[in-house]
Order: sequence, then structure tokens, then C-alpha cells
Amino acid sequence: MAEFVTLEVSEGIGTIRLARPPMNALNRQVQDELAAAAHQATVDPEVKAVIVYGGEKVFAAGADVKEMAEMDFAAISKVVDRMQRSIAAVSEIPKPTVAAVTGYALGGGLEVALSADRRIVGDNVKVGTPEILLGIIPGGGGTQRLARLIGPSKAKDLVFTGRFVGADEALQIGLVDEVVAPDDVYDAARKWASQFTGAAGRALAAAKAAIDEGLDADLNTGLKIEQHVFAGLFATKDRTIGMESFIENGPGKAQFTGE
Repeated sequence: MAEFVTLEVSEGIGTIRLARPPMNALNRQVQDELAAAAHQATVDPEVKAVIVYGGEKVFAAGADVKEMAEMDFAAISKVVDRMQRSIAAVSEIPKPTVAAVTGYALGGGLEVALSADRRIVGDNVKVGTPEILLGIIPGGGGTQRLARLIGPSKAKDLVFTGRFVGADEALQIGLVDEVVAPDDVYDAARKWASQFTGAAGRALAAAKAAIDEGLDADLNTGLKIEQHVFAGLFATKDRTIGMESFIENGPGKAQFTGE
């Protein structure tokens, strides 16, 4: 049984909860449990959307520096590979995902939030990539996901300086998508996720794959990816249900089965 990361499922929404007090530092055990929870959310048919949540006071304050401090090149090379794969497991969940961020999301904590499709934060949050202040750089995907999300110039500013960014600036530069009162963060994330509990799950997975895979390719390749996943949906029951419902009853009334 997981000690620090759990998946709780309620009303079609899975909550991946980080709980390693006091700051949810991402040591190797947390990373492994995060990957396991992401896999569980992926394969559980009852989970239609996923929230990643660190609790009411803090999301995650990054990797465990004490654990890394004594490592040499050979040791850290293996660790950083596992860290990247663990965080990537969240981004690979084929369902809508949202990070509900309170307090701090720094370093590896921000990298976990970046792996979600959406980020909802409290108005008192501080986010950033302070690894440069340790003489290193982000190693859990931060240089790549951050640059893709907010552009290379803004990403370089955050990575080069290691400075903390407040909620207003994070919203302005596109690092986060919604700012609410700290006590409302989880409920706001749940409200967003609840939109998808009765949706066509295979179509959502196809849309996510087309967008994410297309961003890693040139436009023509991206269009081919879109063609492929679009055509594949014509083998699903939900496509038949959706189109027949539209013809008979108009838009937005289909009762999808997820098949």
C-alpha cells in the first residue's frame, strides 16, 4: 500500500493526493508512488478525469535535496531518468487532468503541475524553478514543459533567475489557468473535472493525444496524427451514440458509455 501518494475515486473523478508532510518533497518513494497512482488512474474505468492535489497548505516543494546531495554523476543519472518517467506518467494519463495548487509548487512540484492539462491555483501561491540556486537545472521535465507552455523567453527568465512567481504573474504569462481563493482550489478543480464524468472518454483521449503528440511534431505530421485518431473514433460506440443523438435530439444530449 502506498504511503505518500494515493488515488481516491469519487463520482467519476480520481484525486491523486500527495501527502508527505511537511512540504510533500518528491523523494524517490514519492516519485514511484506518483507513477503508480497515475497508472491506476489510467486503467480504472471508473475514473473519467483526474485531479492532482497536495492538500490545503502546499502542493509540493520539489525534489528531496538531502537525498540528492550525496549523489555522484552515475547515481543521479539513474535517478533523474526515473524522476522524469514518474512525472511523465501524469502527463500520459489519457483523461483530462488538472493540478489543484495551494501554497508552494517549486522545482519538481511545479514539474508535476506542468504535467497536468490545466492548473488551478490559490491566489497566495508561489511557483518557480529554483534549481539554479542549487547549481543545477530542472530535471523532471521543467525546461521542456515550461518552454512549451509559456514560450522560451519567459521560461528562460524563470529558470535562469530561480525566482518565485505569484498567482497574478503566473496567470498573466500563461503558467496557470485559473486563480481562486486558497480554500476554493480543490472545489474549483473538481468543478472543472466534473464536466467530463459523462463525456465520450475515447474522444477525450483522442483529442489529448492529437494535441500533445502534434506539439512534438511539425504541422504536417500533426495533421496526420489528427487524421488517424479522428478516423479511429468511427470504430467506437460513443461516436454512433453521439451522432444518432444529435440527429434525433440536437446537440449536448447524448448519453455516452465510454466504449
